[in-house]
Amino acid sequence: MNTARQLRDKLDHARRLLDEGEPTLATLAQNVGLSASHLQRQFTARFGLSPAEYLAQRKLGTLKLALREGSDVSAALYDAGYGSPSRVYEGGAAKLGMTPARYRSGGAGEQIRWSIADTALGQALVATTGRGICMIELGEDVAALEARLRAEFPGAQLERVDAGRDEFLAPRLRAVADALAGKQAQVPLDLIGTAFQKKVWDALMKIPRGQTRSYAQIAQQIGHPRASRAVANVCANNHVAIVVPCHRVVRGDGSLGGYRWGLPMKQRVLERERVA
Repeated sequence: MNTARQLRDKLDHARRLLDEGEPTLATLAQNVGLSASHLQRQFTARFGLSPAEYLAQRKLGTLKLALREGSDVSAALYDAGYGSPSRVYEGGAAKLGMTPARYRSGGAGEQIRWSIADTALGQALVATTGRGICMIELGEDVAALEARLRAEFPGAQLERVDAGRDEFLAPRLRAVADALAGKQAQVPLDLIGTAFQKKVWDALMKIPRGQTRSYAQIAQQIGHPRASRAVANVCANNHVAIVVPCHRVVRGDGSLGGYRWGLPMKQRVLERERVA
């Protein structure tokens, strides 16, 4: 068996051990026959997450599933391996974007105001929590835009507000309209996601206007050089159009790749930014 195959087998074994329990990095390394530092680097390169991040996501996934299935919150927390309720509020709740009890009920208790704005790129649904904008969706079918919002936040209290009729939402609508028109604008965001997703989003927002990066370059930039596909998946699931500029990420050969809001829109925005 060649060395590369042996390494893949060891990394796959490490992942199975993480799926079955909560070994420390040292214990994990000892079980698979690698040094801790080598395991850390190679696991991250192969799976796009460190062993600790992988374990955290596995636990969070277990918690989400149990809550969605109606499990008691306390039982779900302990079954997922958090040990105490405070653990999920310190770490997992930040990734859920809400308390476990609210997640269990599909986001019940979260208040989200939204409106439709006419922008340089057509109609945009802009939704915001008290912390900032959580969704910007583009499209001409208002019913379809609202359906996407409800699918993303199925149990939240959603309130449509006429543009300019809400002191909190109105300035955010203007900021989004400016951003979609290609102007410089400060848009407060409430981005809810995993540690990996946030790394990708941060990297995207550092790409200068008029420039592009490949999925591989973003993966390299965030320290996960073999996670190009994972980066592409994060871009495909971006719910904040233009402001989180996934349109600036292209394939390694320079072709556009995919885009949540359609390739003609991606081409249009990129050309506008290059001219500007």
